[in-house]
Amino acid sequence: MISSLFPALPVAVPFLGAGLLAATQSLRRRLLAEAIALAAAVASTGVCVIDLILAVRHGDAATWFGGWQPRHGVAIGVSFTIDPLGAGLAVFVGVLTVAAMVFSWRHFESVGHVFPALLLVFMAAMIGFSLSGDIFNLFVFFELMSIAGIGLTCHRPDEGAPIQGALNFAITNAIGGFLVLIGIALLYGRSGALNLAQIGAALDGHRADGLVLVSFGLIASGFFVKAAVVPLHFWLADAYATAPTPVCILFAGVMSELGLYAVARIYWIVYAGALGSHQEALRTILLTAGAVTALVGATMCLLQRHLKRMLAFATISYVGLFLIGIALLDAGGVAGTAIYVVSDGLVKASLFVCVGILQHRHSRVDEHGLRGLGRNLPFTGIVFFLGALALAAMPPFGTFLGKATIEDAALQQGYPWVPALITLAEILTAAAVVRAAARVFLGWGPERASEGSTDSRADKETSQETEGSSYQTPAVLWLPAVALLLAGLAVGIVPGVEHAAQAAAARFVNRQGYIAAVLHSSRPAAASIGSVTSPTVGDYLYAVGSSLGALMLGLGALLLHRSPRHPHGLITRRARAAAAGIRGLHSGHPGDYVAWVTAGTAILTGAFALALR
Repeated sequence: MISSLFPALPVAVPFLGAGLLAATQSLRRRLLAEAIALAAAVASTGVCVIDLILAVRHGDAATWFGGWQPRHGVAIGVSFTIDPLGAGLAVFVGVLTVAAMVFSWRHFESVGHVFPALLLVFMAAMIGFSLSGDIFNLFVFFELMSIAGIGLTCHRPDEGAPIQGALNFAITNAIGGFLVLIGIALLYGRSGALNLAQIGAALDGHRADGLVLVSFGLIASGFFVKAAVVPLHFWLADAYATAPTPVCILFAGVMSELGLYAVARIYWIVYAGALGSHQEALRTILLTAGAVTALVGATMCLLQRHLKRMLAFATISYVGLFLIGIALLDAGGVAGTAIYVVSDGLVKASLFVCVGILQHRHSRVDEHGLRGLGRNLPFTGIVFFLGALALAAMPPFGTFLGKATIEDAALQQGYPWVPALITLAEILTAAAVVRAAARVFLGWGPERASEGSTDSRADKETSQETEGSSYQTPAVLWLPAVALLLAGLAVGIVPGVEHAAQAAAARFVNRQGYIAAVLHSSRPAAASIGSVTSPTVGDYLYAVGSSLGALMLGLGALLLHRSPRHPHGLITRRARAAAAGIRGLHSGHPGDYVAWVTAGTAILTGAFALALR
């Protein structure tokens, strides 16, 4: 047990930095505000790195604030529990926050003190969410994350589009928070505890009754809203389309994934004992949700011309792939998901930086309106194109390693269709980005789309956040894009990444070791790690197929002079009608989104209740 408050510093330092920014707001010195924010973010990230090193070397450890340590297995106080996966996620949050802050230096026309302060609060909430060992504090950090995210989305409240995006964000995530809170209340009524380890110990060995099943359904649904699992995903594209680009780096890179992390953490520590006999039914439900999310997100991504919306739906598609990895309910799936989340988050952040550079140079994000305008940005074009191939899981990017690990785990579990589905989703998603890269940076494709040359919604949703059109791209804009893409590449080529992920995943699913470390201050024995195998020939064949498929579909749509809205010859008339119907569901009206959240929660909770009883 860690007796000091050192592990709390990653949360405390950003809060202190935000308070200092508020105190110095009257000075109106932009350089001072940026220096304070960056120093706080770097310091917090550094502490997270130390936490990660300690967790890897010494195992799981709990910090009890105020000295309220558990007695006889009963937890009264509030704790942070440091394990390799949670600490690694906190480090990832810090890295992306630093990248977003560096990019924002020259991206904004004016930033003031409010934006960096909100960014620090957002960072603190995400790190606290990653480290919390208390289910109610998970809810608190969930709400704080939402509040800060809403403020960041409507950074320019004088414009209508950011307000609309923030409103959809606020309403749907408020409902998600309410679902989580009700689920926690039911769980507290059954266990009399809020600490994750103590709840898990209380439910261990008991058959899950209706109250426990409903609590799991509500908690999972609430966090799936944050993760944007279909059909709880409608708010996400509206928020991404209107949020400033530095904010999108964090939204797409890590925020959505935190919802999946919460579901996985709570399942393994709290519910795995009570639901252990229902693993097969639970796998079926979660795999179905992941597959639907991946395919819907990929299809919508292919239909977009608004670059931010395109990457938003790419995020939804990959959330589905991550959910498939978690749904396997074993350490191999968790390890593959961890690698996939980090590498995809780095690549997606790099792509958003490239979109931000285009916005900085040309004040627009519409694929057709930008046709050929990226020719004077060849370096950005190369990064954007490589990012598209990384989305297709082309070796040696880390996305390939994560995908291969998930596919191998799925085959071992007896799900041979998983590799094909992952490949299909990657082809559709990466093809959209390849198409955009060729149109914007090479000028390929028809000059005008069949139904108009530009996306009017993209023009309306593009806020005047940048310093305006410029003939030069400052280094602080393109350096984050390169660094993030190279980091995504490093995940796939640095030796030992897969072994480290497997070791972290083995500890993550070791619920008895977690409970012993938290409630009894014992240091659990090292969890057994299954055989770590290198990617197989089949993994490479699937990767080649996804890369070639993305290139053929993306470039073929342009070379055949087909509009991305109506790709004649590539999909059938019925499929086009179905795609148009899916697109029409994303109306932008909060009432429609609330209805879908309600229906999705009822379906998911009902499925849990029927299949797991």
